[in-house]
Amino acid sequence: MSKNNWRTGDLEAKIRLTYERAQEAKAVAGAVSPDNVRLPSGLIVETTRRGSSVLAIVNCRKGLSTFIATLDDLLSCISVAERAFSVAKEG
Repeated sequence: MSKNNWRTGDLEAKIRLTYERAQEAKAVAGAVSPDNVRLPSGLIVETTRRGSSVLAIVNCRKGLSTFIATLDDLLSCISVAERAFSVAKEG
């Protein structure tokens, strides 16, 4: 986390993931990008890709429980996307 001021409810996390191929990063970024829209006020999730890296930034002013739940959801979606392209490589 780059900023952690949970007492005031202003929380931020930056998650950087690097893959062997840009195609894998594109798949992960595409899988979690729908989370970038229609979020409640006080919650921002931005996912970008540059080459073979994905950067996800979560900003939350809705409290620690919302922040943790959002990170958990984001990481779960990333995990599913990673398993999908892993299975695709094997098959």
